[in-house]
Formats: sequence, C-alpha cells, structure tokens
Amino acid sequence: MGLKEQLTEDMRAAMKARDEVTTGTLRMALAAVGVAEVAGKAKRELSDDEVLAVLAKEAKKRREAEVAFADAGRAEQAAKERAEEEVLARYLPKQLSDAELVDLVTQTLAAGGFSGMGAMGPAMKAVQAAVAGRAEGGKVSAEVRRQLAA
Repeated sequence: MGLKEQLTEDMRAAMKARDEVTTGTLRMALAAVGVAEVAGKAKRELSDDEVLAVLAKEAKKRREAEVAFADAGRAEQAAKERAEEEVLARYLPKQLSDAELVDLVTQTLAAGGFSGMGAMGPAMKAVQAAVAGRAEGGKVSAEVRRQLAA
C-alpha cells in the first residue's frame, strides 16, 4: 500500500472516530498531494518519496504558521497549527537531532573531500542525499556552511 492510500485510509478512520483535527489535516494533505499530481503538463501519480516531500512541505508550513501565531499572541491558533503538524509528523521520517546532524555532515564532508565555501553546492547535494528528508534544508545548509567555513 502506498503512502497516499495510507493517508486516505487513515482519514476515513479519523472521520469514523470523529477526530476533527486528524480528518482536517489529512484532507489538507491529500489536497496538496492532488495539486502536486496535476502540476505540470500531465496528470500523474506521485511516488511515495514525492508524497513525503509534499507532506514535509506542509509540515514546514504548519511550523512557520505556529511561530507566526505565537508571536502575534494567538495561542489558540498556534496550538491548532502545532496539532496539525503533529498529525503530519506521523507520516514523516524521524528527524535527526542536532548532534546527529553535525555527525552526518562531518562524515559526508570528509568522505567527499569537500573543503572551503567554493564547495558549498556539491557538498549540499551530497549531504542532502545522506539526510534524505530527516532534517530541514535550512538547518542542513547552516551546518554545512559552518563546517565548510571552519
């Protein structure tokens, strides 16, 4: 069973259980997947990796919205965004801790022989492949930049 089918089944189960947060979040996620499927020249079925990328993007939107609402003093809306992000997190790979990310970047840079800021592009490509969606791009980029500059 693919990830999209799993999302659909879980949404149906949440509807039966009258879990409004999960139902709404999974509906939103499936809508985003649908939009991604029709983007471009021809409609196509997304692979599980592409569905994961869409879910990661949606989870990032929820984190950013949570911060914005919290900064604006809207705690109730921030809590709603946090709950939606937690629902999406069930389907995403476990995120790397800061220490794990530092170790992974160090190993990848050493294995690839990358040094200096001129190697930022190729180093990021290698590190992103090693990270495989288990950390946000901004955090990865900051750590790669820090280690290349050192």
